[in-house]
Amino acid sequence: MRKIGIIGGLGPEATVDYYRTIIDEYRAQTGGDIPKIIVYSLSLKEFPSIGQRDAVANWLLGGLQALHRAGADFAIISANTPHIVFDEVKARSPLPLLSIVEETGKAVKALNLSRVGLLGTKITMSNDFYQRVFEQHNISLVVPTSSEQDYIDHKISSEIMYNQIYDETRDGLLKIIRRMIDDDGIKGLILGCTELPLILTHDDFGIPFLNTTKIHALSAIRYCLTGK
Repeated sequence: MRKIGIIGGLGPEATVDYYRTIIDEYRAQTGGDIPKIIVYSLSLKEFPSIGQRDAVANWLLGGLQALHRAGADFAIISANTPHIVFDEVKARSPLPLLSIVEETGKAVKALNLSRVGLLGTKITMSNDFYQRVFEQHNISLVVPTSSEQDYIDHKISSEIMYNQIYDETRDGLLKIIRRMIDDDGIKGLILGCTELPLILTHDDFGIPFLNTTKIHALSAIRYCLTGK
């Protein structure tokens, strides 16, 4: 059994969801056993400006080095947004890393979906680190309008990240998703922020909602058990 390292705190509620998901899924796969997990939580208040890519990468690497010293055998970063610098971090990491974006791309491909929507933070939706990976799988990725992105980002950062879950906000998110189905023809939806599964807890409108937390957690279990 390989020890799982988790860069957490980005934010804390999502980290708790990761831990719970890994424990529950591992028990289901192994008949009740639990994995060895090491969590290193970073503070969002210390998150460098996203425009300072080297600073963001170095900040994450500090956490990965701590996990390595603590005995982790590989690691995951329990948030989508920091994956904007995943390639830089992976190249310098003392531990093997599993990408939430790459694992989600595999999951979408396995479902034979060719056109999917992406919800997440403004940074995730407005940058191309998801698009670059999905293009390799010939998957078309659609993001909300600029004003919709602002709404989603605000709700994530001011409510959902603090586990403040409101029906009004859920309804607002579902309204955006419904429009993307009607206007953009999406056949699936990526919950590309690990806080979003806390409020969008099940599929709606007859399309799959891809929970990136669960996808990433399952990939960690797979690597823990098989090394690949």
